[in-house]
Amino acid sequence: MTGTEHPPHRVRAEPLPADPAPAPSADEPRTWPGVLSMVASGLLGAAAGCLAISLSSRARAYCDAGWDAGGVAELTLLLPVLVVGFAVCALVVAMLVPRRHPLLRMVPVVLVLGVLVIWFFATRGTLDGYPGDSGLCGPDNVPPWWPWWLPS
Repeated sequence: MTGTEHPPHRVRAEPLPADPAPAPSADEPRTWPGVLSMVASGLLGAAAGCLAISLSSRARAYCDAGWDAGGVAELTLLLPVLVVGFAVCALVVAMLVPRRHPLLRMVPVVLVLGVLVIWFFATRGTLDGYPGDSGLCGPDNVPPWWPWWLPS
């Protein structure tokens, strides 16, 4: 051998060990249960928006509060805003909840949406001080069928 020649390379008989699987990162796509819980959160938020509008409209119509029968015009204009807003809020809450069982992820979503529905009813459904003339509600325009323990 001269100084410029290299010794022959030996071929390994055993295979190289496989690389270990990389740890899952936050950038990886979500699993099907996670995707389904996000879709369910969005749909639940949209349904909660419809519920808030329906509840407020029925309370206004019962107490004859609002400049038209039940505030139909105002609440109809608010319907798309509320449906999209509640759906986005539900998605944000679902994304902030740690990845656990999909049903456990829905608990904070349901709680937040429940608070939003009650808040909307308390602010827009009962027009405090509006002179309703149905005689079925008091001056606060809270219908008697609304539970006393919930704010209005």
